[in-house]
Amino acid sequence: MSSATATLTPSPATAPTAATTALTLANVLYEKRGAIAYVTLNRPKVLNALSAATWSDLRTAFEDARDDAAVRGVILTGAGDKAFIAGADIGELAHASAIDAERSSRFGQGVLDLIENLGKPVIAAINGFALGGGCETAMACTIRIAVEHAKLGQPEVKLGLLPGGGGTQRLPRLVGKGRALALILSGGMISAQEAWRIGLVNEVVPAADLIPRAEAILKEIAVNAPLGIKYSLEAVNKGMDTSQSEGFALEASYFGLCAGTEDKKEGTSAFLQKRPAQFHGR
Repeated sequence: MSSATATLTPSPATAPTAATTALTLANVLYEKRGAIAYVTLNRPKVLNALSAATWSDLRTAFEDARDDAAVRGVILTGAGDKAFIAGADIGELAHASAIDAERSSRFGQGVLDLIENLGKPVIAAINGFALGGGCETAMACTIRIAVEHAKLGQPEVKLGLLPGGGGTQRLPRLVGKGRALALILSGGMISAQEAWRIGLVNEVVPAADLIPRAEAILKEIAVNAPLGIKYSLEAVNKGMDTSQSEGFALEASYFGLCAGTEDKKEGTSAFLQKRPAQFHGR
């Protein structure tokens, strides 16, 4: 388990520098500082529960982050210190028909597919409860970092349901079929430390280090070639749904694509000339 202490950039809550706010959304705070976009679920009174309007705001924010070439990575977190995302908005869900529920599930899956395949790293900064749709949202992110008091789980069976935001698919791929089924069928919660042990989260850190650690990871990634990052993400994500031999062919095709870029010329030249590379995503 990793506990980070480096503080390279002030967190969104404490940064004194001016932030560029790209959008004004009702349920999500969206800011861009330098090469990092910050997406914060902003419904702390209901533990950042995912209503239909919140899903829509998440899509809008991540579409902007995807389309802004200046954004090299995203940090996704929740407002307050209790919850990342505590799950679906049960008030809405209680009145949903079967058709409504399937439509809602497909829309949420689409938003999480956008996050997973953004072409840029997305770090889930899990600052508290990540349950149901919250756990599913975290799993769609590239890397997951949790505070020490975080709790994760898929409690949908306790409501007469099953995970509807990709949990039955992403969780087994992350932790294995047996562990995934134990979590899904029991509806129980696990600690951040147990989530780290089974591979559901990458690191567990003190609360004060959560955003700084996420920023440090994104800065470490951002010095590398943008197209190399994009195609690495695509190769891993698409390769997970193929056989290993098909994955090798996919990898080779992306390797060839990268080899034809200006960034490859710059990267290899910089290495041979023993200087830092200056990548431009071309």
